[in-house]
Amino acid sequence: MSGFIEGADRSQASLFPERLDDWICEDNPVRVVDAFVDALDLTVLGFVGITSANTGRPGYHPSVLLKLFIYGYLNRVPSSRRLEREANRNVELMWLMGRLAPDHKTIANFRRVNATAIRKTCAQFIELCRRIGALKGGCVAIDGSKFKAVNNRDQNFTPRKIALRISHLEQSAARYLDEMTRIDRREAQEARVDKVTHLKAKLERVRAEVDRLSGIAEQLKDTPDGQISLTDPDARSMATRGKGTGLVGYNVQTAVDTKTHLIVAHEVTTVGNDRTQLAPMAEAAKAALKLDKMEAIADRGYFNGSQILACDQAKITATVPRPETSGNRKKGMFVKADFTYDAETDVYNCPAGRQLTYRYTREEGGLMHRRYWQNECQRCPLKPRCTTGKERRITRWEHEHLIDEATARMERDPSLMRTRRCTVEHPFGTLKSWMGTTHFLTRRLKNVGAEMALNVLAYNIKRMINMMGIGPLMKAIVA
Repeated sequence: MSGFIEGADRSQASLFPERLDDWICEDNPVRVVDAFVDALDLTVLGFVGITSANTGRPGYHPSVLLKLFIYGYLNRVPSSRRLEREANRNVELMWLMGRLAPDHKTIANFRRVNATAIRKTCAQFIELCRRIGALKGGCVAIDGSKFKAVNNRDQNFTPRKIALRISHLEQSAARYLDEMTRIDRREAQEARVDKVTHLKAKLERVRAEVDRLSGIAEQLKDTPDGQISLTDPDARSMATRGKGTGLVGYNVQTAVDTKTHLIVAHEVTTVGNDRTQLAPMAEAAKAALKLDKMEAIADRGYFNGSQILACDQAKITATVPRPETSGNRKKGMFVKADFTYDAETDVYNCPAGRQLTYRYTREEGGLMHRRYWQNECQRCPLKPRCTTGKERRITRWEHEHLIDEATARMERDPSLMRTRRCTVEHPFGTLKSWMGTTHFLTRRLKNVGAEMALNVLAYNIKRMINMMGIGPLMKAIVA
């Protein structure tokens, strides 16, 4: 092949350079992984196996396996079997691990027994970023996203699913019985025996499946949320926006710094909605950033009076849009937003210019609500557009001024929700792109939490490398 660049002869003997370090350039991200893990106090973080046993075969030091996992998630190689192969052929891993090549069982066991310590390692990197001054902002955006579990949808059961499946099986059984009756009447003896035997076998399988489902239905009576997942017991069926696109998995919550787009706090939950996640995530972010006060932005799925009040008590200014729960606006009727509240006189002014006065207070869902109305609605010309009842009544939460203040902030700065969307949804897209079309590799909430922590740690390391560069980041780590 003259005239082309020629490769090396495969039969030509060659040697590695005298130093493996010569193969790893100074701006290789693997050096950041090495420096970061070496700077950690693994004993304080709680890693198992820090002290070697006096007897038995020596094991791998936890720092070696931690470096392997961080490198794997940085390079989209999360599987223990794939990491085993990479350790034997990847020059970067040879440098990182000193040419050690643990088997996949050892690698997988390390992630399983050190799940809590791995989560603390992820938090330690955020503490490093805060200490070197990368996290100076006082605002985070909070959001959640559903991630698939290893559990298939067919291995998740609810009472409704079981009733539907049993109904389909009973229809199949009835169809088989009808077919057997028809064969007995019309078919010849020899053909009849074979067909009836085949249908009887199918009927027995249907009955066995009905018995199995009935047993699962009995177990469901003892479950608090009415769900059972056979492959991953902690995974839960969760609805998504698209019709028929629900999945069995976990709801991953993140709090992302609006300045640097670093994930400062995250949590893996088995709750399918976000209504109770605002305060826990905001308080976790505030603790990670070590701030006296902080701002948090979330979408309307987080709107919950108790959560907003908890944020206010924790000195967190939460901005959450109020969802439109009434369909009156589409009907051309007035909604609550059309009634303005006067705090000085404690009255609501209606679109007709009349005042709705305070009547009484009652508790609803653990919250105290005040009721307002006036008695002139029957003679009001706008009543058809206002209410179908005797009078229009307005309910006001005792801490609704917090919601009014959030609405005022969004009116003053219309870009707040765009900032939230551009900040917190991008990391989810990146993480799901890294994972591809697959699911979590581990089972149970604790192990899935460790797997998510490694994903978040890899994302934050890449983000910091893009922001600071490898050289400055390494200097900050060893400082």
